[in-house]
Amino acid sequence: MNPASLFNKAKYFGGSTESELDPYASKILIIDDDQINVDVLEEIMLEAGYTAITTTTDPEQAIELYKTNTFDLILLDILMPVLDGFAVIEAFKKAKKEFDTPILVLSALSDQETRLRALSNGARDYLSKPFNPAEVLVRIRNLLEVKLAQIQLRMHNEILDKEVQKRTKEIRETRLEIINRLGTAAEYRDNETGLHIIRMSQYSHEIAKAAGLKSYDSELIFNASPMHDIGKIGIPDTILLKAGKLTEDEWEIMKTHTTIGAKILKGHDSDLLQAALSIAMTHHEKWDGTGYPLGLSRQDIPLHGRIVAIADVFDALTSVRPYKEAWPVSKAVEVMERDTGTHFDPMLIKTFKACLPKILDIKNKYGDQSSSN
Repeated sequence: MNPASLFNKAKYFGGSTESELDPYASKILIIDDDQINVDVLEEIMLEAGYTAITTTTDPEQAIELYKTNTFDLILLDILMPVLDGFAVIEAFKKAKKEFDTPILVLSALSDQETRLRALSNGARDYLSKPFNPAEVLVRIRNLLEVKLAQIQLRMHNEILDKEVQKRTKEIRETRLEIINRLGTAAEYRDNETGLHIIRMSQYSHEIAKAAGLKSYDSELIFNASPMHDIGKIGIPDTILLKAGKLTEDEWEIMKTHTTIGAKILKGHDSDLLQAALSIAMTHHEKWDGTGYPLGLSRQDIPLHGRIVAIADVFDALTSVRPYKEAWPVSKAVEVMERDTGTHFDPMLIKTFKACLPKILDIKNKYGDQSSSN
């Protein structure tokens, strides 16, 4: 039988090309201090169809070759001057953190102690000299089959990992899109364009970053803030769209959009929905405790709520509402400064003013035609 028939070219349905997993293209290193032994082994393997064979009679050179190359199989002698086969194996282990190259020991030593020592120290197989050429090829085949199987498994796992990452990204993006669309659906009830949630979520993001929040937390505010007014879907149109001033009773109903939003968002422990719930519930709280619905004050108001309160009010003041025209930015900032320490967190107002140029860029990019500068 032709030794080449011992192999079927390894194929992998989702990874490298067939040639890259061709066992006959495997990189093989032969280490033996006897040049005749090296020549015999190389000839046997070349006749069998192997094409990537490196040889050396110098154990120290073998170590350097191992450090600078990647081999799929190593054929190693034990009895060699300067460094024996055991020392070479130890050097291989020290050279690379992951020592996973299979080693076939070919040695004139046939005693059990030497065999066990070699196998215990890292060799995968052991064959005594003189050897039968056909047996050598079978041993090589077996070791390369295992090596190729490991490569295939690794490639398969990499593909699965990429697919999982892709699906996870898609799920995350879908969830965020649903949140944005639900926020937009609520906003369309009292905002003609629905651009309010885009602007205020980006304002909130800029304020959060400028306040020194970590990337994860600032992104959380950015993605959760579009749900701040989701509770408005429970407010009657006669109140929500009323052009004039609300009566006391109507105002009490309007304030319930915070608790309605919290009820909609509660019941899930994800960071995103927890942040959205906190924002929906507390973005109308005030620094001095006169806000609603809980009457919280100062640091008792969650940071998310304090940040979104500033972004929400600024956008409301500079945009058209059923009950008002858009204010100029200068007037809006003046009023917000006046309410610092009563409505707003004083430190966050300073942060807001520091990043105002970026906020105005967002306002211009996503501005309603009727908005004022």
